Amino acid sequence: MIPVAVRQRPAYDDQLDEPAALTVRVDCPAKTNLTLEVGPTHDEWGGRHELDTIYCAIGVYDTITATAKHPGAGFSLELEGAHLGDLASSSSDMRRNHAVLALFAMAQAAGRDSDVALTITKRIPVGAGLGGGPVAAGPHPHLGSAVNQLWELHWPMERLRTIAATLGADMPFCLSGGFAHGTGFGERIEVIDAGSAAERNLIGQGYAGEVLVGAYQSQLSTPEVYHTFDAVGPGNDDRNHLQAAAISLHPRSGQAIDAAVNAGARHAFVSGSGPSVVAFVPDSTTAQRIIDAWRNGGMVDRIIKASAPAHPIIGVSQ
Repeated sequence: MIPVAVRQRPAYDDQLDEPAALTVRVDCPAKTNLTLEVGPTHDEWGGRHELDTIYCAIGVYDTITATAKHPGAGFSLELEGAHLGDLASSSSDMRRNHAVLALFAMAQAAGRDSDVALTITKRIPVGAGLGGGPVAAGPHPHLGSAVNQLWELHWPMERLRTIAATLGADMPFCLSGGFAHGTGFGERIEVIDAGSAAERNLIGQGYAGEVLVGAYQSQLSTPEVYHTFDAVGPGNDDRNHLQAAAISLHPRSGQAIDAAVNAGARHAFVSGSGPSVVAFVPDSTTAQRIIDAWRNGGMVDRIIKASAPAHPIIGVSQ
């Protein structure tokens, strides 16, 4: 269950002598794909590929803050963070931001006006295969969770996932985190429950605990990676069918994977469509060996320590 913290007594604006605006904060974990099998394209899905994947949320968090505005004020969006990628470009159309699109979709479905102030603090790299948002679109499906709390809609998770699926293949998974099995074009989610045999099996295979993420300044376009996959196909024995395509476009990812495996990682692979590399490590000594190898070899631009599996955290205050 997603934890929700609610302040019991309303705060008041000293000047206006009225309740302060309600604010919902959502800490949104990154995602990776433990397996990613890519099938044929489907015209009814707009040419998207059929996918069969095991999702895992990892503890690198973006934060979305949604605050109610006065009726008729409209929406506003502020982006913060040191790793905004192309989102920081003055040419980026914020109306294409996933959070804004989710706000519009939620407002339409609820019959409400989108009078919400949004702040997004970015920590998940953009265009990196970690669910941090594609180029010029940005995060995040969790806006649906925030607005669900902000407007007290009490919509079930399945209704929120239906809206999230219009934003991207992995967006419905990101709402709940943990582990999940994804099918369709990735939007059909079957949650792998905590304590279930399926979760124990994943943990037994080493897909839990300490994680290192090797991130890059450069980004990969998901459509370009799929186009390359259509030409080169999956690599031999790759559990992520997109890995060979991503490495062909970004060779340093392959170097980082090899170095992590040689240093003792339980698993190391390209995350989603890349270029980020995720390494599951058994202990801190192994983690340091990988960090040293990555740094000394110049194989990654940024190293992030995290843990898995992770879940969104929602807080409500006034």
